[in-house]
Amino acid sequence: MGESRGRITLWGIEVFMAAADERSISAAARRLGASPSAVSQQLTNLEGAVGATLLQRNARPIRLTPAGEIMHRRAQAILDEAAQARAELAMSHLSTLTRFRLGTIEDLEADVTPHLLTHMADDLKGCQFLLETGASHDLYDQLDARTLDIIVASELGEGDDWTEVHPVLRECFVVVAPKGAIRPERELLRELKRLPLIQYTQRHYMGRLISAHLAREGLSLPYRFELDSYHSILALVGQGTGWSILTPLALMRARRFADQIDVMELPLAPLTRTISVTARKGILQDMPARIAARLKPVLQEAVVAPAIARHPFLASGLTLL
Repeated sequence: MGESRGRITLWGIEVFMAAADERSISAAARRLGASPSAVSQQLTNLEGAVGATLLQRNARPIRLTPAGEIMHRRAQAILDEAAQARAELAMSHLSTLTRFRLGTIEDLEADVTPHLLTHMADDLKGCQFLLETGASHDLYDQLDARTLDIIVASELGEGDDWTEVHPVLRECFVVVAPKGAIRPERELLRELKRLPLIQYTQRHYMGRLISAHLAREGLSLPYRFELDSYHSILALVGQGTGWSILTPLALMRARRFADQIDVMELPLAPLTRTISVTARKGILQDMPARIAARLKPVLQEAVVAPAIARHPFLASGLTLL
């Protein structure tokens, strides 16, 4: 009797999809939190189980073989079905959910996310929580790669047809300037042009959103600093180095600089962003909507109410949805 082939495992399929998407064994390993050798072994096992070579691993970047193309189409459906089964089993009774992977933007990590996790822990007894904080575009990539279940992030323009989106907060962008540097009797934009702009990094969606808005308004403002840290930006503003454009969430996260800055309405057409709870469509049933409902009162207490109390003009530009 000949030696029987190995078995196709769900983990093997996940590894194969990661390698096919990333086109690199090492990148797939980083995405999965595994070692490159473990990824290679799983790919070898899967190829042995199906009796075909799926990836040209000696190519740079690695490529799917014709058999791999077929497997890739089928593997996507298998992973979708597995995710749906996991969701249905979990949602049949929340106490059966054993692991939940949440991603949130860094803007929420201090004042909002801990409260949300506390509420969720009360509902999901015995569940282990994995939290990933980062930029919105990174969180969307991880949601797409199925390494996160739900994300709370800024909406990135047009929605994708594979997502369900539950908006929770809309916030306007504001000007932050050194304390007392702007003469109130003068025209605000003219006053700002006397100071250098401190730009939020254009590697992130928020920075690109700001830059695109300035371009639409016909403004080309020179800048020496392009930073990805609210604390660093507001520290420089507080020291009188320049001014910046940020959001109320950014101000609340770095509120220790509040006495060193002035906050004013943007002297241009309004610019806003929307924070939403986003999940893969049709996977987690009503859980994304329930998390959005839980999140709103937390945002009201931790962000909206204190921000408006300090800057009343935000009442029309910082709203729950």
